[in-house]
Amino acid sequence: MTATTTTSITTALLHLSTLLHLSTTAFSIGVNYGTLANDLPSPSQVASFLKTQTIIDSIKIFDTNPDILRGFANTNITVTVTVGNGDIPALVDANAAGRWVANNIEQFYPQTRIKLIAVGNEILFSGNKEWISHLVPCMKSLHQALVRAGINDVKVSTPYTLGILQTSVQPSAARIKPAYGKVVFAPMLEFLRQTKSPLLVNPYPYFSYARSMEDYILFKPNPGFHDDNTNITYTNMFVAMMDAVYSAIKAMGYDDLDIVVAESGWPSLGDPNQPMCTVENAVLYNKNMIKVVTSGEGTPLMPKRRFETYVFALFNENLKPGTAAERNWGLFRPDFSPVYDVGILSNIGKQADSPLPSPTTSKTWSEPKVNASGKASQANKGYVCIQGAHCKPIQTGGSSFNPNNIRSHASLLIPLIMIWFDRGELEAHLGGQPAIAQPLFCTCSYSTRIVENYRPI
Repeated sequence: MTATTTTSITTALLHLSTLLHLSTTAFSIGVNYGTLANDLPSPSQVASFLKTQTIIDSIKIFDTNPDILRGFANTNITVTVTVGNGDIPALVDANAAGRWVANNIEQFYPQTRIKLIAVGNEILFSGNKEWISHLVPCMKSLHQALVRAGINDVKVSTPYTLGILQTSVQPSAARIKPAYGKVVFAPMLEFLRQTKSPLLVNPYPYFSYARSMEDYILFKPNPGFHDDNTNITYTNMFVAMMDAVYSAIKAMGYDDLDIVVAESGWPSLGDPNQPMCTVENAVLYNKNMIKVVTSGEGTPLMPKRRFETYVFALFNENLKPGTAAERNWGLFRPDFSPVYDVGILSNIGKQADSPLPSPTTSKTWSEPKVNASGKASQANKGYVCIQGAHCKPIQTGGSSFNPNNIRSHASLLIPLIMIWFDRGELEAHLGGQPAIAQPLFCTCSYSTRIVENYRPI
């Protein structure tokens, strides 16, 4: 047998081994486990269900709920916990951070596989300067407290929205907004590199929905969006968003960091003016998004990569404020019956598909809520114009200034300023009580520019 033949056989066996591994290894996926509901099962029941009837192997919670942490002990399901936004400044203190780690990590770990501490949620868009200025020091303080406690494999990071990106038409040209770049983002990226922690992002094509963009957002056949810099055509917004994040951190010299999708999903039911919220669309988006992050194919700029991902959300939550959509992000109902299945049920847990809801024929545009106060509408108008929306027509002397009342101005402004308003930013600036039925405000972020420049090639 010649050396060439031996090499060929060895190569073939390696390929065969890889194929066998891929064919016998099911993908795994994480979920965001929210608890704003009064009808949810106990954490131990949830843990048992996920372990025995799904392929979900990780959860992310929005606090450090001790009942959940105890309920997931000895399940081998990993858990990401969250530091409340308001707790960030105090935890910069080493003693406070030590007490927090002792109370929320040490007493549950390692029986509960706590994997990561998310420090706050979408802090840069909170508008709270104290939280923002203390974010990275808090992350460092908690990491040091973990090290002092002898816990070396629990990472520390913080989730960001894509509102961190400044205006960019091309994914390859996306950059971090200068206001955040050097002061907050660069030190944070360096911390993540030093501690081998991932960058957490919350990409939500849902919040960029427009009827004209539906195919691009929902992974349906479409002409795509062409990036002239790379000669790459993107046929769905999720992948474009991921490559935009990669381009932005690469420009800062941190393209070696892992990127984790901390939140992404699609609601299955909405108000009459939210016709995009259907079971069909939720299945289309989530199934294709899961395929992207688990297939190993990666993205054009990040080939052959898988992305740790947490679908939003595990359950429908009946106490969440806002529109019906906010209460219908769940993959499951509180009785564990699937709202729909995107392939995460194990063979044991598979059930018949749920019936689809009746289609709605209501309008798709936005308008001010009938009961919106003038004060709320005025505040929203002011914020949107400050963000850079084209407000000249409704300013004094403008072509649409009359009739000069806030409701008339709001009605004109909403469709004028396109389709993007990040959920976290919306809640922060509108106090959790949007003055319009379907807020479509523009922060002139990356996603908006994609929509404005969407065109066949």
